Amino acid sequence: MDASASPDWLAVHQHEKKQQKGNPNWKRGMKSPNPSGRPRGISNARAKLNQRLLSDTQGIVDKMVAQALDGDAQSASLILSRVMPTLRAQVERVEFDFDSSAPLAQQVQSVLQAIAGGEVSADIGKQIIEAIGALGAIKQIDELEDRISRLEGKT
Repeated sequence: MDASASPDWLAVHQHEKKQQKGNPNWKRGMKSPNPSGRPRGISNARAKLNQRLLSDTQGIVDKMVAQALDGDAQSASLILSRVMPTLRAQVERVEFDFDSSAPLAQQVQSVLQAIAGGEVSADIGKQIIEAIGALGAIKQIDELEDRISRLEGKT
């Protein structure tokens, strides 16, 4: 829809919207009413709050530790989450009979047999099967690119 086809109420609305933005006394192209910016030493509310929190930090930490020692699970959880890193699952090294040159379906079948035989845990087996699937998708893309390049070469 071009500007000539727009309804009158839309033009009025857009004009009002432009008027509401920013300082109503300042227009585009005018010299800044405060060219040097905010004077040094004037702090805003956020800076004041940060300064107050920094000055009270030791007392806050002492109170949280005391609450955690008294059995407050939420305080203990908060403290531990800030002090200790989150534990990550450790991946175990697995060994089982696996032929990487076999077709993908046979590779997945050998992983499933290893899971069923207890040689590989189910979560590790799932990761291996997902990796085999990703490899299959990459192989398909490579084969398609090869076929396209051969077709384009023939013409």
